Amino acid sequence: MNIFKTKRNYIDTKLVLVLAGFYALFDVVLVSKILYMRSYGKEKMDFDWYDFLLYNLLFDYIIVVSFMVLIAISTKRLLNKNYSWVKIISIHIIFSLLIGIVIRFVIDLQTLVTGTITYEDYNIQKSLYGFMAVIDLNFLIYFAMVSMIYAYYYIKVVKEVEKKQNQLKVQLVDTRMKMLSSQLQPHFLFNTLNSIAVLTDIDASKAKDTIADLSDFLREILYDNDNHTITLEKELRVLKYYLNILKVRFSDHLVINQEIDEGLLSSQVPALLLQPILENSIKHGYSYNNTDLEVNIIIFSERKHLVIKVENNGALLQESHTVLLKKGMGLANINDRLRNLYGKDYFFEISNKPDNTGVQTLIKIPFKN
Repeated sequence: MNIFKTKRNYIDTKLVLVLAGFYALFDVVLVSKILYMRSYGKEKMDFDWYDFLLYNLLFDYIIVVSFMVLIAISTKRLLNKNYSWVKIISIHIIFSLLIGIVIRFVIDLQTLVTGTITYEDYNIQKSLYGFMAVIDLNFLIYFAMVSMIYAYYYIKVVKEVEKKQNQLKVQLVDTRMKMLSSQLQPHFLFNTLNSIAVLTDIDASKAKDTIADLSDFLREILYDNDNHTITLEKELRVLKYYLNILKVRFSDHLVINQEIDEGLLSSQVPALLLQPILENSIKHGYSYNNTDLEVNIIIFSERKHLVIKVENNGALLQESHTVLLKKGMGLANINDRLRNLYGKDYFFEISNKPDNTGVQTLIKIPFKN
């Protein structure tokens, strides 16, 4: 994902105001210099303040700021296209010369239109001399403002990254707490502990395994590190503890199949992503007419994306994906985490299967090792 490509709107009002303010400050310094030179130097005679303020400042200010707006737009476009720095600098050097040419052209046009000089007296060599006299100044002003543009976008991107990192930390903690809260509800503990109690008389070894799975599962939620992404292999290991507990609780009424591309085990996925998706699929899959549930977990690669599909043969959805996101905090949290991790480069949807034999949750994220 390109971090600069956030909106199609390439005009940043705040940036334009910063550039306009910078050049206004430059004009203030210029006027201060002229006042000083006229008071203490040789520039005391033959100076027209009206012409200077109107043509040298106002017109020049409008032209330069307008040009800088175009430069700000083009700069953002250059960043979005991921050009090399050599190409970007070369383009800016050309633009720095163009701005001087445009300003010189406007000044010449203004003098001709106002009658300050006639077309017969116009001297292109003199105009070129005027252009060369300030070429270094135009160059410095241009690159000073371009540097401000790059600094502005750099700071903006850094702040956005920091904001997303903070949001991800909060969301990850929130996910852990919600998962812990949902799993520690009385009915969950009661059912799990009751299953363990029954197993102690029937199969003591399986009872010990269930206790170990419950302990490991809660430990992963509570004490795992704060990485936003983990390997798929680790994510499946955490999920295994949860699945083992579910098998004990639901016995033969729940069948869970896994079809995982083992070549993707080292790929990075959002931490604690599969468990809430599976929990949602099971919770809403059971109904009066669906007492036996089969859930398929399918993970594969598709072009440059890793695809996670969780589908069941349970009760059909009566509401759209958008409505479900608004109603379910867990689903909304998943969507927010995916958006903060991958920007717009992801897909997340819960819908009825095309053949209406159940519900599927489909997630596509960029493939990363």
